[in-house]
Amino acid sequence: QLQLVESAGGLVQPGGSLRLSCAASGFTLDHYVIGWFRQAPGKEREGVSCMSRSGGHTNYADSVKGRFTISRDNSKNIVYLQMTSLKPEDTAVYFCAGFSLQFDVCALSPSPYTYWGQGTQVTVSS
Repeated sequence: QLQLVESAGGLVQPGGSLRLSCAASGFTLDHYVIGWFRQAPGKEREGVSCMSRSGGHTNYADSVKGRFTISRDNSKNIVYLQMTSLKPEDTAVYFCAGFSLQFDVCALSPSPYTYWGQGTQVTVSS
């Protein structure tokens, strides 16, 4: 059974940092595209960052470029999202997701992703 489980989020002050992790089971990450998404109340789910199956290609939403970093530990089968310089507008439920793809690219659109974690709340507030 393929599963993705996010770590707990939390409450962070503006300007602070937080690292989310996404643990995969039932499959190895280097065969899948992995993405991070977020959804704020009343808004559509948006792509934050993604990583190709090789890890060689990454992409970021303009709103998080320079502040968020996606990375992967193949030995632990975990993908991370390091978030720095957090802003109140980063407040959302964050999801990791994955899908199998032959090509070594990734996507920020949620539509091709077939496996989703349960989501974790990140709140940026003073």
